[in-house]
Amino acid sequence: MLKVAYLNLLWIGFTLLGLGVLGLFPSTGAMFSIAQKWLGKEPVEKIFSAFWNIYKEEFVTLNKFGLFFIAIGYILIYDLLFIQMNGGNLIWLFPVIGFLGISYILTLLYFFPIYLQYEMKFFQYIKQAFLIGAGSILETILIFTVCMALMITVWFLPGIIPFFTGSVLAVAVTWSSNRAISKINSRKKVLTG
Repeated sequence: MLKVAYLNLLWIGFTLLGLGVLGLFPSTGAMFSIAQKWLGKEPVEKIFSAFWNIYKEEFVTLNKFGLFFIAIGYILIYDLLFIQMNGGNLIWLFPVIGFLGISYILTLLYFFPIYLQYEMKFFQYIKQAFLIGAGSILETILIFTVCMALMITVWFLPGIIPFFTGSVLAVAVTWSSNRAISKINSRKKVLTG
């Protein structure tokens, strides 16, 4: 529990170090990387050093993805507000925006585990994160359940925000995505073998 809390504090601290927007994706990538090592039973003796090294190495690349996701999120929110302001004329677009919003969240949830496990081109990460998320219904439901449980817990115990929110979510998402990826890999072995 202390390690998970420490990881969360590092995530917050390094996000602030990057002035929020520029620190968010590199620090989240570092947090997911540590969670991946823990779940893979890799020893992480110095969490701070491991976190700092990943943060530095991936700073530019993960910020490119960060800007991409922020731009898409902004467009989706703008479209939603535009539809709401125009009322009845464009109400038929709500399901389209809803589908795009869910796809966006799904892709974002699976992005970091995919990014940390594979070497791909820029848009292949986006595509694979969406496909794995959409194709792994049970794991995706599990991730959304953990998100909801965390939100409810934070509502009643806001004091846990600096200690457990991001890191607990990172461990849950990493565990679920690893499960989804291993299922896909075993299906491929059955088909090819």
